[in-house]
Amino acid sequence: MNWLKRFLRHVWMSPIILKRQFPAATLEAIGRAVAEGEKSHRGQVRFVIEAELTASQLWAGITARQRAIDVFSMLRVWDTEENNGVLVYLLLADRKVEIVADRGIHRHTGDERWRAICREIEHHYRKRDFVGGSTAGITKISAELSFYFPATGEHANEQLDAPVVL
Repeated sequence: MNWLKRFLRHVWMSPIILKRQFPAATLEAIGRAVAEGEKSHRGQVRFVIEAELTASQLWAGITARQRAIDVFSMLRVWDTEENNGVLVYLLLADRKVEIVADRGIHRHTGDERWRAICREIEHHYRKRDFVGGSTAGITKISAELSFYFPATGEHANEQLDAPVVL
């Protein structure tokens, strides 16, 4: 990707654009989808949206994947009882979705399954279907978690269900 184009996309991205594409109603729908999905499994799903990276992050060449891993650590998504936390990370300026899964679930699914879900979410986003893309991705992630970590009675909600906007 051309460095200058990427830099300009990040400079022109603003919280206003983020709020237009992810208004409160969309964020609430995402939170409801996470909460509903977690009824069927013992995993933990976090959804994070970041409008743009800082100039220093861009200068350092931080990719959406690298930033997703940083956010996974920062929000302690890895800190679950069964190591089954999953982060869905959207870097709006790059139009990239990344999924970072803790080792407990990742060993069952592998990279290709997560990439397929990312591509599906991005496909919806290209059509400006932000609610549909987000909830479809959460549903697919929940299906994976339900298969490998089905709900068994009461289980603790170790992570917040509401999406995080950075």
